Amino acid sequence: MQKVILVILDGLNYNTGISRMGFMHHLVEMKKAQLYKVIAALPSMSRPLYETILTGTNPIEHGITNNNINRRSKEESIFSIARKSGLKTGAAAYHWVSELYNKSPFNYIEDRIQNDSAQNIQNGMFYYDDNYPDSHLFLDAEYIRKAYDPDFLLIHPMGIDEIGHQYSSESKEYRKKAIEVDTILSNHIPTWIEEGYNIIVTADHGMNKDHGHGGIEDDERLVPMWTIGESFIDTDCKEVNQLIIAPTICKILGIEPSKKMMKEKFIGLK
Repeated sequence: MQKVILVILDGLNYNTGISRMGFMHHLVEMKKAQLYKVIAALPSMSRPLYETILTGTNPIEHGITNNNINRRSKEESIFSIARKSGLKTGAAAYHWVSELYNKSPFNYIEDRIQNDSAQNIQNGMFYYDDNYPDSHLFLDAEYIRKAYDPDFLLIHPMGIDEIGHQYSSESKEYRKKAIEVDTILSNHIPTWIEEGYNIIVTADHGMNKDHGHGGIEDDERLVPMWTIGESFIDTDCKEVNQLIIAPTICKILGIEPSKKMMKEKFIGLK
């Protein structure tokens, strides 16, 4: 069993990821990371794709088919499987993640910070303002990592998505925000590598020139994924299905993927 950090950069499309994330590409150049193009499930919306990434199932199967469906997940997730297997879980994430795996609806006063070993996300810090600073969110995650030492930690900043909705994917503001997040990652990833974590950095969906997402165009559906750590190897296959993320994380954690997760082994996994 090895520990995993999953970073979901909300709203980062593939082209912006590969052109503006200089530190992440530096890791690829130095053979410290592998870069993949991920084909996200549809619709290219946030809540459905949080569920897809974390349960390894498609929206038509898990039933979270749009952002307005607010209920607990009915599927086995990385969080629930890890908890049942005696592992520790944590998340610094948007409050929709809490609604999917811990409590729904989210109580803004009571549910901001959650520490409960009986919950799927045992140690969580959840934000509810879309403009909550990414810098603060990563420090929330670092607090959870250092204080509770989770085996699986989700980090989910919203800044790129928020700026994309305001200015579009073709704006200088969107590109600048991607660089800012890349800089934040450069402050943390070296420490995570040194401490032996396996790290996946990806996105739920992309962003289009109309300030949104939800459709099938490449800028909405194609997102980057970087893999970092001893569990990963380089491969010539550079395009993968988003459904492969959940079972891959389960295998690294040493827990059995759910029956609904893809059975194929991720080609970039040792």
